[in-house]
Amino acid sequence: MTDTTAGLLQIGVLVLALAVAYRPLGDHLARVFTSDRHLRVERGIYAAARIDPDSEQNWGTYARAVLGFSFVSILFVYLLQRIQPLLPLDFGRGAVEPSMAFNTAVSFVTNTNWQSYVPETVLGHSVQLVGLTVQNFVSAAVGLAVAIALIRGFTRSRTDRLGNFWVDLVRGVIRVLLPLSFVFAIVLVALGVVMSLRSGVDHTALDGTAHTSALAPAASQEAIKELGTNGGGIFNANSAHPFENPNSWSNLLEIFLLLVIPVSLTRTFGTLVGDRRQGTALLAVMGTIWAGMLAVLWWAETHPNGPAALLAGASTEGKEVRFGIAGSALFANSTTGTSTGAVNSMHDSLSGLGGGAAVVNMLFGEMTPGGVGTGMYSILVMAIIAVFLAGLMVGRTPEYLGKNLGRREVTAAAIVLLAMPTVLLVGAGIAAVHPGTAAALNNSGAHGLSEILYAYASASNNNGSAFAGITVTSDWFQSTLGLCMLFGRFIPIIAVLCLAGSLAAQRKTATTSGTLPTTGPLFVGLLSGTVVLVAALTFVPALALGPIAEALA
Repeated sequence: MTDTTAGLLQIGVLVLALAVAYRPLGDHLARVFTSDRHLRVERGIYAAARIDPDSEQNWGTYARAVLGFSFVSILFVYLLQRIQPLLPLDFGRGAVEPSMAFNTAVSFVTNTNWQSYVPETVLGHSVQLVGLTVQNFVSAAVGLAVAIALIRGFTRSRTDRLGNFWVDLVRGVIRVLLPLSFVFAIVLVALGVVMSLRSGVDHTALDGTAHTSALAPAASQEAIKELGTNGGGIFNANSAHPFENPNSWSNLLEIFLLLVIPVSLTRTFGTLVGDRRQGTALLAVMGTIWAGMLAVLWWAETHPNGPAALLAGASTEGKEVRFGIAGSALFANSTTGTSTGAVNSMHDSLSGLGGGAAVVNMLFGEMTPGGVGTGMYSILVMAIIAVFLAGLMVGRTPEYLGKNLGRREVTAAAIVLLAMPTVLLVGAGIAAVHPGTAAALNNSGAHGLSEILYAYASASNNNGSAFAGITVTSDWFQSTLGLCMLFGRFIPIIAVLCLAGSLAAQRKTATTSGTLPTTGPLFVGLLSGTVVLVAALTFVPALALGPIAEALA
């Protein structure tokens, strides 16, 4: 069997698995967030927190709940790192220094999971389990809750209520993320992923030298890391580490996990708005762009243009031999097309065009298919922009799912659209001229600029993956990247919730012959073109100086 055939088989198995999970998981998510029944464990949580689960919130109260919960979470994770020597299972690793603790706390609370440290030597198991793993669950649930609130904006009429954030958060964790993570953690253990509370194991190499290999509760971390589109890793090598990702089957399962909820949410959307063709149209856009970028990235890595890669016959540097180019390209495309940030290869070793494809995936706004919740609300915002542009072209009031798109709605959508590019380009631009940046780069020229662009794209999109060719341990990078994560996460969330509130307050209008159909190939093409065009107009100058220049060199 050729490498190409094996790679195509992997893609086929992945797509088949997603197709099998699409309907049951999508419908389950719809039931979770529309049920009137509270589970006993949920009622216990509400009672302990003094929450009335039957009361609903307007968009402002919902937004304040999101921000308040996230702020307290950042403070908790920060303090947990600072008092690490007082905690059990710290293995003598000491307190995390302030700027790194700030960056890490913000990173995991914003679902970015960017890591500027070596986990095996910096964090003990208590911080990993009580701090970071908990945030892997709740940060994903926050994104899911915001997406559901926006969908309620489309389904409700003449009301200012969007649901209850605390109920949405608890249900997302208890009914979705926890049970799925439990099951898949067991599957990962069966596939060879380690699960241990020991700090390491001593062994003797073939040459007789003694070594200590770090151990960790990796399987439980790995399951929610991928399922919640979190990223990060309990080992520094991330999903390239054999203890996290030992073979091709575990690799394929991890790719499936990071895609399955974002993909299934399109079914949830169609079910909740009463027209499943609406969700199918969004899925078609996501799938078309995902497949196109995979083709570019895979082709780039199998058709190298550098001397070393030409001699090897392909761009094999930085890739694990147990995955190969196909498995590495599939993982890289999926992790940057979502907000996961996990990696099973060194992205800094990607070819100029391959690395550019990974960057562009993030510059699309990570809606192909995006993160848990974030991908859904991002593509819905882009759909509003596309419908608004179509309305301008034909001279009609733009409508989407029976809701008029007026000044307030389009303004909120524009804020979501512009927040990430503004944060990214301002941060990357300042970093490019900062005196200390040159010393932090492993490369100069176009590739060095790509390293900067990738780092700030990853932070601003709450992705978390890295080229790893840039050292970001200085206070400057810890602080600026942390701020990019905060602004890139919460400015869009506030605008999305404002948009949801405005939509819910409207009365639903009837569909007429002049209404733009949003379920067929025309709309799929319009929305796909809008996604690509917006990214092209915004980022082509920066890409031309970085990945494009490198690819043409």
